[in-house]
Order: sequence, then C-alpha cells, then structure tokens
Amino acid sequence: GDEVICHELSHVYNYEGGGIARNSLASTRLVHNGDALMRPEEIADLMQDDRDWLARTSLVVAEDTSNRGGGKCYAFDELKSLSEFCRERKLAFHMDGARVFNAIVERNHNMRAYGKLFDSISICLSKGLGTPVGSVLLGSKEFIREARRVRKVMGGGMRQGGFLAGAGIYALDHHVTRLADDHIRARALAEALKTMHGVVNVIDPETNILIFDVSPEKGSDFYLDVLENAGLRGVKFGKNRIRLVTHLDVDDADIDRSIAILQNIFK
Repeated sequence: GDEVICHELSHVYNYEGGGIARNSLASTRLVHNGDALMRPEEIADLMQDDRDWLARTSLVVAEDTSNRGGGKCYAFDELKSLSEFCRERKLAFHMDGARVFNAIVERNHNMRAYGKLFDSISICLSKGLGTPVGSVLLGSKEFIREARRVRKVMGGGMRQGGFLAGAGIYALDHHVTRLADDHIRARALAEALKTMHGVVNVIDPETNILIFDVSPEKGSDFYLDVLENAGLRGVKFGKNRIRLVTHLDVDDADIDRSIAILQNIFK
C-alpha cells in the first residue's frame, strides 16, 4: 500500500514484470524528464500529503547507470543531494546498481563514500564484470536479515552457491577497473555510427551502453535481423531504436569487425 518513486525509464518499473505491484503490493509514481536522472525537487513534487486516503511515499529508487538512458550515470553531488533529501523526509533510498561499477569507474567515485549514500544497493556481477551469474544485495545487517527471510518466502536461494560466490569475488578483484575499456570501445562504435546512412540519431555513450535510432522506413526489426545474420547481435529498444553493449568478451578486434559490419549494412 506504500508508494515507490522512480524514473519513468527505470528498470524496476519497466522490466520486472510488475513486481513492485505483484510482489510488494506497492504503487508507483514516476519522474518524467528527458535525461533518465532524478532530482530532489522532482521527487518533492510527487510526494503525497500525509492523508489516510493517499498512498504513503516510503521509497525512492535510483538507477546507476541507466539502461534505457543509454548508460548515463549520476555525478556524486547529484546522488548526495538525493540522499540528503530522502533522509530529511524519512524515505528509504535504494540504488538499482546493476551496472554500478561502470558508473563508479567512469565518474571516479570513492566506493565507500558512494555506498554510504544509500539504505540498500543491488549489484549485478554478470554485467560487465564477467561472472557467469549472480547478483548481490547490500544493506545493514538488520536489512539483510529481513531480505534473507523474504528471499526464502519467495523461493529464492541456491544450494552450493559458494562456487558462484567465488566467481563473483574474482570479478570484483580483477574486472572492475577494466570497465573503462568497455566505455572507450562503445564511444568508438558511436563515432562510427554517426557517419552512416540510415542512422538518424546516436545517443553519446557515457559508459558501455550505445543506443541509436534507425530510419523509420525499415525500422529496428529489419536492421536487427540483418545485423545478426552478419554476426552482430543487438537488442530492440523501440520501433526504430537499437541497443548495443560492450563488455568483457568484446576486444578491439571485435569493435573493428562490428564497425565493418555496420558500415556494410548502413551504406
């Protein structure tokens, strides 16, 4: 019955099968703007008055980096302002940090200072860091104790999870700083795409997510099929929008090959 505030492009709103409503029985109010990032004044405008017939605002969820925002990430001061606002208003502040290490590396954040801004953080170890599977939830001891109980009720938990934890620890020790290479390669792809016919818009990638729009005469479905047949796989992000992502298994030679494929198709 409480209310969650998040951005209209956020993953928790768009891609969790309605989990906010189905699992948590909560409603949602959305920040609408053009840059995928939220600001305290936008949250203040959405908060409900403390009346018994209105949903009670209790949680703010930020996403860093923003998937649908093209890998955009917050400046530290922006997150600090959000954190201070939430604490003043007694709102829980959660970071959907599926790709949070991309943001930390790109913005050169201090990890400990960054972590202290939030009541809870979720991290995906298989995006960019190269683990085969696995996510991590961070929070206070009391919060994690309750999270374990909720996970059990929902059928979560894995036997022999230590093998996966070992892979995650290796990734955290060896694969964080190299994320900067992924960002450089995404920018190389973006610069090449800007010169191609049939590409009508390229969102400059801040991290490793590259989003571009194609000519509406053919649309994204057509181009994705052609690209995959040529050896380059992308994701449909709209009727005329495509997403490409660089990661641990993509090297400079793969970028050169990808550019050649794109040039051949977008002549």
